[in-house]
Amino acid sequence: MWSWDAFFDFLTNPQLIQGAWTTIWLTAVSMALALPLAVLVALGRASRIAPVRAVTGFYVWLMRGTPLLVQLVIIYTGLPQLGLRLGVISAALTGLVLNEAAYLSEIVRAGVLSVPRGQSEAARALGMPPWKVFRVVVMPQALRVMVPPLGNSFNGLLKTTTLVSVISVEELLRRTQFAVQTNFRVLEGLTAAALYYLAMTTLWGLVQRWLEIRVGRGHQTGPSKGRRVKTAAVPALEMEIR
Repeated sequence: MWSWDAFFDFLTNPQLIQGAWTTIWLTAVSMALALPLAVLVALGRASRIAPVRAVTGFYVWLMRGTPLLVQLVIIYTGLPQLGLRLGVISAALTGLVLNEAAYLSEIVRAGVLSVPRGQSEAARALGMPPWKVFRVVVMPQALRVMVPPLGNSFNGLLKTTTLVSVISVEELLRRTQFAVQTNFRVLEGLTAAALYYLAMTTLWGLVQRWLEIRVGRGHQTGPSKGRRVKTAAVPALEMEIR
C-alpha cells in the first residue's frame, strides 16, 4: 500500500537532491557545448563547399538516425576497444552533446533561413564582412524563431539525461534507484523523482517564457492595426555602420 511517510522521506532525501543537481548541471553543460557545435554544423550544411556539406550532413544523419542510448553505450564501452577510454561523466557529456547538436543544428538552420536574404545582401553591399553580417543582421532576427524550439529542446534534454544512468552516471533516476533499494518503496520513490522532474521543467518553462519575451521585444505588435514593427535589426545595423 501507499506510504506517505516513505514518500516524504524520498522528497527530502539528500541522494535525490544531489541527483537533481547533477541532472541540472549535466543538462546546462550539454546545452552550452551543443549549441556552438550546432551553429557550426548549420553553417557547414549551408556552405558552398561540397565536402563540408557532405560531412556535416552525414553527421546529422548519423546522430539523428541512431538512438541516444546506443550512442552512449558505444562511447562508454565500445571506444575502449579502439584505445579511447572516457570516464563516466566525459562519456555522458560527449554522447549528449553530439546527439543534441545534431537536432539543434536543424533549429539553427531553420532560424537562419527565416531571415530574408535581402537584408544580408544589403548589409554586404554596405561593406560589412560576412561574420559581422551574421552577428548583427542575421542572428538577432533568427533568434526570435530559434528561442521557442531551443527552449523545448532544453526541456527535453532535462528528461533525456535519465538515459545516462545506463552508464552509471548518478543523476536523479539512478540516485532514486539506489534510495529505493533501502526500503523497496518503488512507487513512492519514483513518484518523488517525477515531482523533481516536474519542478525542474516547470521552472525552466518560466525561464523560457522570459527569454521569449526578452528576444521578442524588437518585434512587437503595433497599437493600432496589429501590424508588426521590426525595430531591432535596423538600429543595430546603423550603429555598426557608424
